[in-house]
Amino acid sequence: MSESSQSYKTYSEVKLQQQQLLRKNVIDAACILLVEEGPESVTVRRIAQKLSCSTKIIYSIFGSKDGLANEMYLDGCRLLAETFQHVPVTEDVLADLEALSWAYWEFAQLHSAYYKMMFGGALSDFKPDEQSLEGTTTALSRILQTVVHAMEQGQLAEQDPLLVVRMLWSALHGVIHLQFAGHFSDAAVAHKIYAFTMKQTLAACKAPSL
Repeated sequence: MSESSQSYKTYSEVKLQQQQLLRKNVIDAACILLVEEGPESVTVRRIAQKLSCSTKIIYSIFGSKDGLANEMYLDGCRLLAETFQHVPVTEDVLADLEALSWAYWEFAQLHSAYYKMMFGGALSDFKPDEQSLEGTTTALSRILQTVVHAMEQGQLAEQDPLLVVRMLWSALHGVIHLQFAGHFSDAAVAHKIYAFTMKQTLAACKAPSL
C-alpha cells in the first residue's frame, strides 16, 4: 500500500473519537461507583477523582449531574434494546415472549448498575427526562411487537397491547426488585419465582379458547 493511500482521520474526527471515548469512560466509572460504593458516591467530583481528571471536563460533556444520569439511562436503554435484538424471532410467539422475558432477566443480572439506576431508583434525586423515557419505550418495542403478533394470531386475548406489556414488565420487575433488595434467599429462588411469575402472567393474557 502506497503512503498516499493509507487511511487517516481528520483532526475533527480524532477529537470526536476521543470525546466519545471519554464520555464512555465517565459513564463506566459512574456505574462502577454505583455498584461498589452506592448511589451517594455518584457525584461529578468523585467520578473526576476516579478518572484523574477535572470536574470541568465532565461538566463540559454532560452539563450537569442530571445530564450524566440521563446519559447513563439512555446507555442502559440501548443495552436493553440490544439484548432484546439478540433474541431470535420464531413462529411460536408465546415462546418468543418467554425468551424476551428471560432476556430482561439476563440484562438485570449482567448490567445490575444500569438496571438499578434505570428502574430501581438507585439515584433517588434523578428523574428521567422525556428523551430518556422515550428510550425506554424504544427498548421495550420488541416486546410490544411480539404481543401484537400474538394477538393477531389469536394466542393472546385482544386488548390494549401496551397494557399487556406494562403488566408483564411490572410483574417481572417486581421479582427482580425484590431480589436486589435481598428478599430471596439466593439467586436460584429468585430465578424460580421469576419463571413462575412470567408463566402465570402470560397465561392470564391468553385467549379464552387456549
